[in-house]
Amino acid sequence: MRQSTLDIDDLRRRRSLVITRQEAAQALGVDPRTITVGIEEGTIPSVKLGRRVVIPREKFLSLFADDTTAD
Repeated sequence: MRQSTLDIDDLRRRRSLVITRQEAAQALGVDPRTITVGIEEGTIPSVKLGRRVVIPREKFLSLFADDTTAD
């Protein structure tokens, strides 16, 4: 079993605008191919920069934001 060295909190602390498929996969504890499928299906936001595909960090993190509010 692969040990993840990166998690969602690590991504929140970063200042970079984008993350790689590998970083997203590590943070979620999934195979990078799963991230690729999500990008292809449109469920994970991405930007193509030349031949490279990157994931906007804030948009990615917003997929996992806690939308519940206490009234």
